Amino acid sequence: MRRKLVAGNWKMNGVTDSLGEVAKIAKAAAANPGIDVALCPPATLIAPAVAVAGGMPIGGQDCHENDSGAHTGCISAPMLKDAGATLTIVGHSERRADQNETSHDAWAKAAAAHRHGLNVILCVGETEAERNAGRAERVVQAQIEKSVPEDAEGSWFTLAYEPRWAIGTGRTPTLEDIASIHAIARAKLGTMIGDDRAQGIRILYGGSVTGANAASILAVDNVDGALVGGASLTAEKFVPIIEAAAKL
Repeated sequence: MRRKLVAGNWKMNGVTDSLGEVAKIAKAAAANPGIDVALCPPATLIAPAVAVAGGMPIGGQDCHENDSGAHTGCISAPMLKDAGATLTIVGHSERRADQNETSHDAWAKAAAAHRHGLNVILCVGETEAERNAGRAERVVQAQIEKSVPEDAEGSWFTLAYEPRWAIGTGRTPTLEDIASIHAIARAKLGTMIGDDRAQGIRILYGGSVTGANAASILAVDNVDGALVGGASLTAEKFVPIIEAAAKL
């Protein structure tokens, strides 16, 4: 039985004054022990967020494949751990699009994070043009094949399906489309690492998840939680998603 995971990604949002929201979200997480909740604030807030999170996992939004070196503006897995992070996102669609990151980059980052004991949320998903061309399934399968480490297992690895065209737009795929891609993702994992290990890996949905649509999305087969962007910035919007997951 895979526990639901609701993870918040604050992206390039949040300053010290935002720590009150972290504390409120952590309180809601503690009140719903039947699911897992995590929060990934900007790197500047990881350490102070850990201090107010009361044990709720705090993560990074990216992780360089190297442990150190001449990589201006980047953050490594040892740095994330030193700040108190226990997980990191890699391969997010915004980094694939804006920083031209490849699936191989995501694979290397996931491997680096795992090497240093961090849990990983690895993102895959198609663009609107790829979906309109009928290529969504093939794109997601190819990204999984090239991004997922060979030793991935549910104890440290989570996959997140996030259709790029749904992120921050208020648009979401149909429940049938979500179910289809998640089933395809599960099957692809099975061919790569074996069905037993694949069944233990959580697959999250990400893309305009809100308190209003969370219950229906999270009830879809093979949807094991949500990767939430804008709605995770405040407890007012994020807690209803946590509570919807806890009720399932």
